[in-house]
Amino acid sequence: MASKYAEFKYGWRVVFASAVGIGLGMSPLPFYTIGVFTGPLISEFGWGVDQVMSCFVVFTITALFASPVVGYLADRHGPRRVALTSIVMFSLTMMSFSLMQGSIVVWLSIWCLLALTGAGTLPITWTRAVNNWFSEKRGLALGIALTGTGIFGFLVKPYTYLLIDAFGWRWAYVGVGALPLTIAWPIAFFLFRDASDPKVADKVSRLQRATKRPKVRHGGLSLKDAVQDWRFWLLAYAFVPISFAVGGPIPNLENLLGHKGFNPGDAVTLASLLGLAVIFGRILGGYLLDHLWAPAVAATILSLPAIATFMLAQPDPSFLFAATAIIILGAAAGVEYDLMAYLVSRYFGLLHYAAVYGALYGFFALGAGIGPAVYGAYFQSDGNYDAILKISSVLFLIGALPLLLLGKYRDYTEPLKED
Repeated sequence: MASKYAEFKYGWRVVFASAVGIGLGMSPLPFYTIGVFTGPLISEFGWGVDQVMSCFVVFTITALFASPVVGYLADRHGPRRVALTSIVMFSLTMMSFSLMQGSIVVWLSIWCLLALTGAGTLPITWTRAVNNWFSEKRGLALGIALTGTGIFGFLVKPYTYLLIDAFGWRWAYVGVGALPLTIAWPIAFFLFRDASDPKVADKVSRLQRATKRPKVRHGGLSLKDAVQDWRFWLLAYAFVPISFAVGGPIPNLENLLGHKGFNPGDAVTLASLLGLAVIFGRILGGYLLDHLWAPAVAATILSLPAIATFMLAQPDPSFLFAATAIIILGAAAGVEYDLMAYLVSRYFGLLHYAAVYGALYGFFALGAGIGPAVYGAYFQSDGNYDAILKISSVLFLIGALPLLLLGKYRDYTEPLKED
C-alpha cells in the first residue's frame, strides 16, 4: 500500500503544477467567466446573448485544428516547453479583450487567437507528464491534477464579478487575463517536468525503486494507427453529445438562473457551486478509475446529468432545487477530462499520448464549443432554455452508454533489461 502512494511522494510537484496550469488555462478560464461578462457586454455594445455566445463556434473550430498540433508538439518537444510558451501568449490574448470597441468581428477574432495561443494550456500537455509519473494511482493523480478547473472555476466567477463591480468589465478582463502569467507560469517553471527530463532522472530512479516498478518502454499507437481503430471513433462519437450537454448550460448559467427568478448575486453564487462540484467529481472519478473498469465509471457518472438538465428545465425552481441540479452537472463536468485522459492512456498507450488525446479533444471541443451558441440561440428564440435543456438530457444518455462497448484495456508496455 505504501509503495503505491509513493508515486505522490515523487510526482506531487507535477500534479500540483498541472492543477494550477489547467485551472488557469484555456479550458476553464474563458468558459467560466463568459457568463459574468455577458451582461456588461450586452449593456455596452447592444449585442444579444446569441452574439456573445457565438464566440464559442469560432473558438471551437480553431481548437479543433490547434489541439492535435499541440499534442504533436508536446510529444516531440516535451510538454514543459509547450506549456510555458502557451501560458504567456494565452494570458496576453485574454487581456486584449479589454481593448474592444464593439466590433463583433474583433470579438470573434480575439477568440480565434485565444484558441491558437492557449491550446498549449489544455490538459493535453499537462496530463502527458502526469501519466508518465504515475501508473498504479494514475486515475487519482489525473483527478487531482484536473481539480484545478473546479477550484479556479469556483473562485474566478465571484472574482470576475467583484472586478467588474469595482473597476468595470475592461479592467476585469485584464485582472482575469493576468492570472495565468502571474500564478501558473512561475509554478510551472519551477515544478513542472516530465519524467523523461534528464533533470529529474534521479527522482525517477528513486520512484522506481520505492514502488518496485519495473523499468519498461512505453509503447502505443501513433495517431495514424489510432484513427484506424474503432475505439477512437467510439470515443469521438461519445464525447460530442456529452460535451455539448455539459458545455452548453455552463456559460449560460447566470442568464438561465436570472430568467428563473434568481437575483444576480444568487445566480453567481449558484453558478459558483459548479466549481466545487467539479472538484468533487474529479477526485471521486479519479479514485474510481483506479479501482473499477473505466467505461463503467464513465457510463454511470455521465448519465446522471440527464437528471440535472431536466431539473433546470422546470419552472420556478427553489434555491436548493437549482443547487442540486448544478452540483450534479458539475460532478459530470468534473469527471469528463479525467475519463478522456485515462481512456486514451489505457486504450492507445503513452508513446503518442498527446497527439491522440489532442485529436480526441478536438471532438470534445466541437460539442463544448457549439453548445453555448445553440443555447444562446434557443434563448433568443424562445426567451428561455427549457427545450434545449430537455434535449441535453437525452444527449447525455446517447453519449454515455456506448462507452460500455470499449472492452478490455490494452497493454503497450515492454519490459527493459536491467543494466
